[in-house]
Amino acid sequence: MNKKEVAHIRKQFKLDNDLMNIYDILNVYIMKETNEIYHWERHPFELVDREKQELYMGNFKKLLTGELDHKLFELKFQKEAQDPSQVLLHQALLTGDPEEWQDLMLLLVEKMMAETNYERDTVVTFVRGQYYRPTKARNEEAEETGKDEVFGHPFILCSVNSTEKQRKALLFDYVEREYKYNIIVDPIIKLSTPEQGFFYPSVTDNYSDVNRILYCTGKSNDPNQYFIEQVLTAERNMTALEERAIFEDIVREVAGEQLDATTIGHVYEEIHQIIETNQEEEEPPKLDYKDLEQVLTVSGVENVTAEKVERAFETIIDDKNYELKANSVMPKFTSKSIKINTKVATISVSPQDLKYVKQVNYQGRRCIMIEVDEDAVIEGFTLATENL
Repeated sequence: MNKKEVAHIRKQFKLDNDLMNIYDILNVYIMKETNEIYHWERHPFELVDREKQELYMGNFKKLLTGELDHKLFELKFQKEAQDPSQVLLHQALLTGDPEEWQDLMLLLVEKMMAETNYERDTVVTFVRGQYYRPTKARNEEAEETGKDEVFGHPFILCSVNSTEKQRKALLFDYVEREYKYNIIVDPIIKLSTPEQGFFYPSVTDNYSDVNRILYCTGKSNDPNQYFIEQVLTAERNMTALEERAIFEDIVREVAGEQLDATTIGHVYEEIHQIIETNQEEEEPPKLDYKDLEQVLTVSGVENVTAEKVERAFETIIDDKNYELKANSVMPKFTSKSIKINTKVATISVSPQDLKYVKQVNYQGRRCIMIEVDEDAVIEGFTLATENL
């Protein structure tokens, strides 16, 4: 699944959209004290109040928002799971009976509660529906448009949302012209910040892939391992943060603990170039040990060989054939920004400008020196130039 496919699905979650039909919605309320289902209800989505529909649509869109391998993870199902959720989900996907779908989803909720103690009352929301994807691009000159030929994709979406108690407040009653104490005790369901969930089935080359599921987490680089492995019975993927740490360890294993800023800049420039060159590809670019050997050699790292990089892969990750996702190993914020962390300041520069940055020894102290072509300005004041 790539970001274009995720974006297309996310975009469909809006009201009055003829490319999206949501048939049923099931809400399950779990009490934190007893860790049991307090209440559940299922309705045809079209019979839900429009105001509620808008809140739900916003929640589903928020759930599917984020970068792949950061907040969204496409996962394979475990091949030899004892109680495979893939079978349950596939059966729920195919059934046309709302009650059977409901019962299967309640079985999934029981899995969620099996070994989990929720800190707050929690609401689990399921919807089943179908979205449509045009099978050809829109041609404005032709009589037919892209919407004339569409392919339907049945799906199940799950969103897990916690609740919070309303804050005590003083209200003003316009009718009675008096101040009143807020005595509402009903919990608020935090639909704007889903904690986790999933979208099934995933998508591969614009086709539904029932062997994969898209797991979504509310916190970047913080997937719930129990939910993935025990509830979904899927295989956990590495987060982008974990892959970046592996990349850094491999480079240190090959090049040593210290690199000059220019070389570091060249390494990220080379990787960024690989990403840019493969932008039109369906699959995001990956780096095996041969690719990384080429990147390090071109970047100016000395004494690099394919064998040396291969051994580093085996040492760090115990798999010489592992492929690092190029997008994951780039700096955290964007591919155009690299952070330099010091005790007194955090400096952000582009990879190509790292050649102007050096760590020097001045009067027995380590200093960061940045070469500039113009006067530096601090809060509107031009910084005086000192001769060292």
